[in-house]
Amino acid sequence: MPRSARLDAPGVLHHVMIRGIERKKIFRDSTDQDDFLSRLEDLIPKTNMSCYAWALLSNHAHFLLRTGDTPLTTFMRRLLTGYAGRFNRRHKRNGPLFQNRFKSILCQEDEYLKELVRYIHLNPLRANIVSNTEDLNNYRYCGHSALMGKKGFEWQETGYVLSYFGKRVSNARKLYCEYVKEGIRLGRRPELVGGGLIRSLGGWDAIKKSSLKSIGRVKGDDRILGDSEFVLQVLKEADEKFDRHYELKQLGYNLQGVEKRVCKMFDLSVGDIYSKSREKAKTQARSLFCYWSVRELGYSMLEIARRLGISQPGVVYAVRRGERIAKERDVKLTH
Repeated sequence: MPRSARLDAPGVLHHVMIRGIERKKIFRDSTDQDDFLSRLEDLIPKTNMSCYAWALLSNHAHFLLRTGDTPLTTFMRRLLTGYAGRFNRRHKRNGPLFQNRFKSILCQEDEYLKELVRYIHLNPLRANIVSNTEDLNNYRYCGHSALMGKKGFEWQETGYVLSYFGKRVSNARKLYCEYVKEGIRLGRRPELVGGGLIRSLGGWDAIKKSSLKSIGRVKGDDRILGDSEFVLQVLKEADEKFDRHYELKQLGYNLQGVEKRVCKMFDLSVGDIYSKSREKAKTQARSLFCYWSVRELGYSMLEIARRLGISQPGVVYAVRRGERIAKERDVKLTH
């Protein structure tokens, strides 16, 4: 059976998995793991990729990524090819290191982001690499330690994840930790790593022709994880190309274009967007700028935070406010 085309576009959330060929080790020691992390540190900012969760195990690894302005396939090829070459030279081996191509599942954010962060970060515990959550808090090769404030990785976006648990970082970390502990009893979650499609429905073609009420909730198989409405939306919006963000950039839309559009709407200057003023019009303009820059053009929240001189959690809230403003005013970036 031919491989299905990947679904991807800037701003899309993916659960990505890599595994060693014949289930052999892809990380033999901490030197290998540190090399892999240094490549993430280099590539993620360059590609405007956002990483919310990750875990490195001996023969496989998990990541929760939001695509930036570089396609996921290009990002992963650069990451894995460079790493495999050095791994083979260091360990004096030849041939492929990874099993087939990497696996990626396009995910419905509202339904699954928290679930996937927890699932991915519990992997070292399930694999008995660490014995309890206290050890997990300090385990270097998993993004959980960064969310708990024990380790620091500039390329990992912690503020966005913690914003799901509270506005104050200290309280958010406490609630996040409790949430992770609650996930231990759930065990392995096969529904979060693919599978679960009700094949008796006849596959995607049958799903697209059926009504939502008759289908109910359908988990993604291979490429999509979400409820049936999300699945239909993904398949409908771009005929499985899902490339609106690329089209916008091809049409010449960039951050300067967003600035111009927002300033015209609110009758403001560009300087007003970058000011620290809390005047309603300026706050709304700044929020809409964040929303369109992140969601429409695929810029990372970290990059927009640096550009505006605000915190990453501040951009998180601004994006959400901007989304509400766009819906209430019924406005779009393109006009």
